[in-house]
Amino acid sequence: MPSPDLPHVAEAHFRRPDLLQLAPTQRATHAPRILLLYGSVRERSYSRLLTEEAARLLQAMDAETRIYDPRGLPLPDDAPEDHPKVRELRELAQWAEGMVWTSPERHGAMTGIMKAQIDWIPLAVGSVRPTQGKTLAVMEVSGGSQSFNAVNQLRVLGRWMRMITIPNQSSVAKAFMEFEENGRMKPSPYYERVVDVMEELVKFTLLTRDCASYLVDRYSERRESAQALSKRVNLRSI
Repeated sequence: MPSPDLPHVAEAHFRRPDLLQLAPTQRATHAPRILLLYGSVRERSYSRLLTEEAARLLQAMDAETRIYDPRGLPLPDDAPEDHPKVRELRELAQWAEGMVWTSPERHGAMTGIMKAQIDWIPLAVGSVRPTQGKTLAVMEVSGGSQSFNAVNQLRVLGRWMRMITIPNQSSVAKAFMEFEENGRMKPSPYYERVVDVMEELVKFTLLTRDCASYLVDRYSERRESAQALSKRVNLRSI
């Protein structure tokens, strides 16, 4: 098949998608590594309880999980990047192959605590993107009727961080009624949805982790140097 006339395309950096690159012959055998973030520091935080329930499910599905505690994390730009809580968060983001973000809905939006964690994760470190191509599941809890404002915002952030956000999601309404005194989630359709979401996250992680770098490889960035890429996404310039 003859090549079409593409005068504005740099031929040296143009690639035709390759099916074989999406089915690598060697696949990782270790447990999927999932980082879980939640957006409240209350003593009885329902976003934390939901996160812990999700972690139990992920472990039952043979995933390795780590839950980040946001207590003590400074506001973005209010501390150096080598602050212990910032360094911990960034190291976990690099370790992870997938993530779960769970936020309360407050004033119709995700919490500042949730957003601060995501803002501390850099879009790029040099030419390396810590979140690029990794999977993401989003969940929220609310004190009133069911809403989707927080999960919708988390999806926008996931796209911005160039993550593969799975189609399913969880929104737990009147969360104070959905957990036992011991912190365990009660059986309900809400709980079953959480099971669905974690199952889907593990499947997508297993499916994509070995070809994640290929999935997010971009023509425009192949034309850029590492230095130019770092400068373009560096938030210190704004």
